[in-house]
Amino acid sequence: MQITNISCASNRSGKSWSDFDYIRSSVMESYILQYVPIAFINFLLTVLFSLLIGLEQRRHNIEREFETLFGTDRTFTLIGILGYILYALNTQTLVPFLGGGIVIGALLGVYYFNKINVQRRFGMTTIVTALITYCIGPLLCTQPKWLSLLTVVSVLIIVEIKENLFEFSKKFGRDEFTTLAKFLVIAGVILPLLPDAPISPEINISPYRFWLAIVAVSGISYFSYLLRKFVFPNAGILLTGILGGLYSSTATTVILAKKSKEQPENSKLLAAIFLATTMMYARIFLLALFFNQQIALGLLPYFMALIVLSALIALYFARPEKNSTANLAAMSIEQHSNPLEFRTAILFATLFIVFALLTGYVIKQYGGAGVNTLALIVGVTDIDPFILNLFQSKWNIADAVITIAVLNATTSNNMLKLIYGLSLSDKHIWKKLILGFSLLVAAGIIFSAILVIHG
Repeated sequence: MQITNISCASNRSGKSWSDFDYIRSSVMESYILQYVPIAFINFLLTVLFSLLIGLEQRRHNIEREFETLFGTDRTFTLIGILGYILYALNTQTLVPFLGGGIVIGALLGVYYFNKINVQRRFGMTTIVTALITYCIGPLLCTQPKWLSLLTVVSVLIIVEIKENLFEFSKKFGRDEFTTLAKFLVIAGVILPLLPDAPISPEINISPYRFWLAIVAVSGISYFSYLLRKFVFPNAGILLTGILGGLYSSTATTVILAKKSKEQPENSKLLAAIFLATTMMYARIFLLALFFNQQIALGLLPYFMALIVLSALIALYFARPEKNSTANLAAMSIEQHSNPLEFRTAILFATLFIVFALLTGYVIKQYGGAGVNTLALIVGVTDIDPFILNLFQSKWNIADAVITIAVLNATTSNNMLKLIYGLSLSDKHIWKKLILGFSLLVAAGIIFSAILVIHG
């Protein structure tokens, strides 16, 4: 009845349902704590968490001789209990807890010294785990329960995946951490330091926005690179098209077209080419959503239709053909190049500045019609710098014009991929390439015409 009265008062006072739920939970917690002291709950959780860590240690070392271990379930549980008791004795100065920590640390040091001399083993995982277990009690008493639970879960997982981490580390190349450091520098160090004021009246974009474009494109490319190298190192043909499309649909088309000469009867190669184009639309939409949500909303219906159409084309070509003897095993397609190469960044930056100047000039001289024509021309190059210029810059043109320009750029880029495909692929897939890309180009032209008519 008391809770009911509070709920009514909360509703009359205008509090939200989240406030009411919080008040009700607080009352229930107080009601429970009248009969179950919080110290008792913390003690039980300390015992439970310490026991879980100890059981994991027993399971992890189940094949080793018992005499060679520092301890397992009982020892770790007692260490957790000891830490809780010594902390509870004096929560102000923490002298008992610190003294107990010194004693535990000394015992662990003796064990480690003996382990080195007798067993010739140098791992410290058990020692560090024991020290964490000793701190569980104070952690439960002073921090939110979720933090204590997260700590225990992290310990259980990290200790258990030793072999997996070892196998994972084998996949790292010599420059892998250098690449990661580069990305962290460009995203977390350089970007926040740049000013957000336009470079000049001719280049209506700030250094911050310019560098943010590099970070966004590099981030998507780097994510695709990590997926290909570490998560799907032996990706099949279709998955290669999907991941490659996140990086560059044009480059992926070139690579897969060349591969078709080695396996001309493999229909999945053709499907992978159109899956790469599907991911091009998805990548551009994500960039629009990140930089300019109004443009993203304008592109949404058209890009959704193009994504569905290109995916259906890929699905149609992915069907196994009758009497096909193609080897459908996973193919080794070398796309593990570093996405953060200095030359790539310089090329992107150069194209970005060039397109910024060119777009500004075209808008001033020819208006929206000039931008749409320019979009068709830049489709034969890297379209990302041009599109990101449109997404970020405050050009004096309508959103519909930018939407048309993006559609024109992707249509032009699809025509370029068709040319690359016909030039580099086996004649066996020429008709299918023409059919698939013609459908996408026609759809792009129709959508642009619809926007022009209604714009």
